[in-house]
Amino acid sequence: MSIVNSEMAIDLNDLDKSNWKTYRFDEIAKNISERIDPNNTDLTVYIGLEHLDSGSIHIKRHGTPDDVNGQKLKFYKGDVIFGRRRAYQRKAGIATTDGFCSAHALVLRANPEVISPELFPFFLHSDLFMNRAVDISVGSLSPTINWGTLKHQEFIIPPLQLQGELSKLFKSMDNLSIKENALLEKAITFKKVKISNLLDEYSNKSSESVALSSLYSRKFKSINPQDYKEETVLHYSLPAFLENESPERVKASEIKSNKILISEDVVLFSKLNPNLPKIWTVEFDELVKKVGSTEWLPVIPNETFKICYLLAYLSSDYFINQVMRFVQGTSNSHKRVDPKKFYALKIPVLTAELRQEISEANASCIDVIEQIKLRKNKYKVVNGNIINKVF
Repeated sequence: MSIVNSEMAIDLNDLDKSNWKTYRFDEIAKNISERIDPNNTDLTVYIGLEHLDSGSIHIKRHGTPDDVNGQKLKFYKGDVIFGRRRAYQRKAGIATTDGFCSAHALVLRANPEVISPELFPFFLHSDLFMNRAVDISVGSLSPTINWGTLKHQEFIIPPLQLQGELSKLFKSMDNLSIKENALLEKAITFKKVKISNLLDEYSNKSSESVALSSLYSRKFKSINPQDYKEETVLHYSLPAFLENESPERVKASEIKSNKILISEDVVLFSKLNPNLPKIWTVEFDELVKKVGSTEWLPVIPNETFKICYLLAYLSSDYFINQVMRFVQGTSNSHKRVDPKKFYALKIPVLTAELRQEISEANASCIDVIEQIKLRKNKYKVVNGNIINKVF
């Protein structure tokens, strides 16, 4: 692949790096360590690691000072917030305003004499940088990068006259991803509105309803995964859901706390932050043990309420609005559903035809969403490949 303009042509498959220079990381970027007290600031934007999307240079969510306590790090518009804890999650996003962030992040500012601020975020998302970040992380449960170690790491950087052309290429590829993200958000919004409208309409036609507790009368067994030693299990954890909606395949001995043993088909509803619902459908498999975090509220389907209908109902705004009346906690980013009140909520007993209509409408919307996600992931892979050809 090549970039061509009136002045130069760049062949990404055969880059001439003979005039590139090697710099220590503290020559490439500054570590901004300005401390701030969330309870004594006029700043309104808080960025936690949970607000950074894996593999993206864009920050699309944020919290408020009310969400946190303790000293944090101040950042300024244009700085890059890099998650130094669990660097394998590849979190590094550009701040679009002034604010403050988690102390589990580094606030990095490009040195324009070495690397352009436009190119810097893409460099941070290269395999060269991210793999080094993982290698120098310390700690087993929550591996973390220390600035004292990172600043001494050396990286080869292209000359400034080339960086402008590279930035244009990376930005053009990133713009394709931005368009797919916008389309994805529209598809998700359409799904919410479509299903909620159907439930609003059809629930008024139903005179019967049952409590969700009746769909979890056979509670899953709580187990200590250590008892299964080296047996491989599928771990349905919240981090795994947030990262790629795929369970972790791990040895049971690597899981440190008690879990629920998933022994039949189930829909898992996260009790944490239901305003951003996390819902997972899991089909039972006798060939491999499946365990789930105790943060999940399980709902077990039956002949009347099949798994596809439960997924549609539990993920609808119609239901989420009911759940939000029973959240607990003072922090906006760590509110939890009261399990007893969750299971006391009722689900309408619609006719088989209406349940089928809702299930099919939900499945159709999900198909569209998944197609967009596939395109989005392809762009992500292509973007990554291009960045890695440079760095």
